[in-house]
Amino acid sequence: MTCKAKIIGTGSYLPAKILTNLDLEQMVETSDEWIVSRTGIKERRIAEVGEYTSAMGARAAMRALDDAGVSPCDIDYIIVATLTPDYLFPSTACLIQKEIGAKGASALDIQAACTGYLYALSMAKALVETKMYKNILIVAAEKLSSITDYKDRSTCVLFGDGASAAVVSLQGSGLSIESVRLGADGELAEVLSMPAGGCRNPASQETVAEGKHFIKMSGNEVFKHAVRRMESACKECLESLQLPELAISWVIPHQANSRIIDAIAKRFEHLPEDRVYKTVHKYGNTSASSIGIALDELLRNHPVKAEEKLLLTAFGAGLTWGAAVLQAEGEKFA
Repeated sequence: MTCKAKIIGTGSYLPAKILTNLDLEQMVETSDEWIVSRTGIKERRIAEVGEYTSAMGARAAMRALDDAGVSPCDIDYIIVATLTPDYLFPSTACLIQKEIGAKGASALDIQAACTGYLYALSMAKALVETKMYKNILIVAAEKLSSITDYKDRSTCVLFGDGASAAVVSLQGSGLSIESVRLGADGELAEVLSMPAGGCRNPASQETVAEGKHFIKMSGNEVFKHAVRRMESACKECLESLQLPELAISWVIPHQANSRIIDAIAKRFEHLPEDRVYKTVHKYGNTSASSIGIALDELLRNHPVKAEEKLLLTAFGAGLTWGAAVLQAEGEKFA
């Protein structure tokens, strides 16, 4: 019987600075009532000017390592999911490797937008189960405030900064990664994008003046595809394991906005509303890091017992989407 990869430690980091809806009222034409009714978001965290994606990722990583009881020297591969890297190159993973002292680790970045945590998890699962690597550190970190236009009320109310991390290994006690299902559709790439900054539209006076280095989004299209794709990925995951909905103890969705989360929850007939874990009201949408932040918070604040199953799901630019089923195993959940 093949041993399954496990998440043996989790960690997260949120900047100290809080940006409330009342603060946004002073910056753009909006109101607390308008934001809450449409998104469920009351506040979000914003990194300081000198607080970079790598720094937030390193803090989350150290907390995950501590939770796993693993030294940085024991990590042999680092995968960082981010759409707001410190630089186009070198990779943010290499910067985190230096910051935490994981000198023996290989390191790379991946970019699947808000689905990045699940894409990284799928890679870690495959690499650990084929025994290419023993201990993999996945980090999802975002400084979305650096690419948010605070004059655009349709997007600036949504996004916040933060980081999450997990240690994946065959050894130890933790959350067994039972199944991962991923998808993408490049035909819808323009629904959610940052138009400039790459080789197609390099930075210039024109691209800066036209605001092309900020997030651009077609909200209605994103909502429509997000709900449908996440539902499909969740059901594929459950079907692959021959699991009924009733077997799931918690659903941890990408924290895009409360309307999307509520729409996903309604697709599960037998899941109580209080078993859909939410952090969106206090952190906003932190892209790739949001699932990991919610998972870490859930594990620290709510007792999860052995054999309980958690369903993660996300959707992001690309378009990308995915889902994963985790099962609590071992003395950590006794």
